[in-house]
Amino acid sequence: MKLQVINSPFSEEQVKLLNELLPKLTVEQKIWLNGYLSASQAAVNAVVEEAPLTVTPTTKAVTVLYGSQTGNSQGLAEKYAAILKENDVEVTISSLASFKPNNLKKTTNLLLVVSTHGEGEPPDQAIQFYDFLYSKRAPKLQHLHYSVLALGDSSYEYFCKTGKDFDEQFEKLGATRIAPRTDCDLDYDEPAAQWFTAVQEALLRSTATATITNNGEVDVKGAKSSYSRKNPFYAEVLEILNLNGRGSNKETYHVELAIEGADFHFEPGDSIGIQPENDESLVDALLTALQLEGQSKVTVLEESLTLKEALQKKLEITVLSKPLLQKIAAFTVSEDFDALLKDDTAWKSYVKGRDLLDIAEDYAPFSWDAQQFVSLLRKIPARLYSIASSQKANSDEVHLTIGKVSYENNGRTRLGVCSGSIAERIQVGDPLPIYVHKNPNFRLPEQEETPIIMIGAGTGIAPYRAFLEEREELGLEGKSWLFFGDQHFVTDFLYQTDWQRWLASGTLTKMNVAFSRDTDKKVYVQHKIEENAETFYKWLEQGAVIYVCGDKKSMASDVDRTILHIIEQQGQKTAEEAKAFVKELKQQKRYQRDVY
Repeated sequence: MKLQVINSPFSEEQVKLLNELLPKLTVEQKIWLNGYLSASQAAVNAVVEEAPLTVTPTTKAVTVLYGSQTGNSQGLAEKYAAILKENDVEVTISSLASFKPNNLKKTTNLLLVVSTHGEGEPPDQAIQFYDFLYSKRAPKLQHLHYSVLALGDSSYEYFCKTGKDFDEQFEKLGATRIAPRTDCDLDYDEPAAQWFTAVQEALLRSTATATITNNGEVDVKGAKSSYSRKNPFYAEVLEILNLNGRGSNKETYHVELAIEGADFHFEPGDSIGIQPENDESLVDALLTALQLEGQSKVTVLEESLTLKEALQKKLEITVLSKPLLQKIAAFTVSEDFDALLKDDTAWKSYVKGRDLLDIAEDYAPFSWDAQQFVSLLRKIPARLYSIASSQKANSDEVHLTIGKVSYENNGRTRLGVCSGSIAERIQVGDPLPIYVHKNPNFRLPEQEETPIIMIGAGTGIAPYRAFLEEREELGLEGKSWLFFGDQHFVTDFLYQTDWQRWLASGTLTKMNVAFSRDTDKKVYVQHKIEENAETFYKWLEQGAVIYVCGDKKSMASDVDRTILHIIEQQGQKTAEEAKAFVKELKQQKRYQRDVY
């Protein structure tokens, strides 16, 4: 079919050019033109007979905000912003820390991607915006159209709480949803992609603006295929070395992996994700307790495999959560189990340190069959470990620092799924499925002369080994100060020779250590920071960046209180002024935390 001048808005010359061009276009080229055409559907069909094009509405402006602790929310926000830009949408993207809350008054369309940290808390970079939205200064938002993508971990009681809070507060302030909020568990790719598709359809009134691949991920034009969480690289184990001395209460392993051919690109501060498997002996005990046949066929994640394979390689069996208990309740007649669920204190106490084998032994019988049972369980989450080496110094290797999790509970030894495997089952030469997890919120400063203060305890030391190895390789001379804590000097001084070498060479300027069990009075890293309060504050005045890595509940919170106290005392500030100063440090990326 050819265009005629009489039935089109084009001149004779334009019609001639179109009739020459259109027969030569591929279907993909015609679809690509979709974003640039705004004629009616009937007119478009007349132009492209074999590939009808969908009408795209007038270009809209969209603000994409993210609140991210480990980088997942930021990565998704940047991916979706790029796709919107490709479809001629005017996009502004920013972290919540950098976005001025008063700009909400000038924002019409807002997409928020935010994670929940710890026990229902906002990530560091979202705290200021969160507080503003719940304050009396928050404006009415009747003009705002928004949608929230919430990331979280369903093993925590307050699953996706930050995203839920934002969603509800926007609504209370008068805003209208573009698309319903989506709450994502650790395996977030598919639900996140479905949320974005719904957002696109509402914003652009078009279903041809992005391609959803068969694994649920959004396919960005020109994106380079690589190994990922869904397609891990199998790295050969080169070395597993226990860093703790004889007699230590701990087992901390230095693990070296071969990554030649993986085409990995990572920076100090990034992590490696390891896809673990459950302990076979635990799986066998669980099957016995449930009286299920391990060779029974089940379907998990659209894959057919035996029940034993599913429990060992695919599904989480070591973590108990309220949502899981509620699902299990439908298959047991145990009155004790029902009573457990109704008592918040009781179930929280019970699940701590226990797994599915405990449930099977304590509350049998159950009425499920094998397929019903596996349908209750979620995929085994990957375990993230901070990279402890510089890629510039070790191009074909990546080093990790992994502390073995081991404890006794209810008459049984429990091991961490991944750390227990590394410590007891994985051997040199074995393959480990891994991928790179980017963390743009834990980065060396761009200005190489900027002083850095690194604070960590136990395995929280790992990223600082990468920091200093990188600075040594690049020949950087900025000042660096390390605070490290563990239990005993003799047995637990992780990477001691590395720090001593860098102190001797000047790569590391200053180091303070705290070994809590070597004296009657326990001394931790925050005490060493307090002892050096005057110098610490002077470094801050010189523009130093603070890094904290390790346990959030104890070490990181104690360090945070100490830093606030030092700023208040040394800077002669009020408590409120000190808090404002810390907020400013975080906003300027001068106070970065990788805590868990």
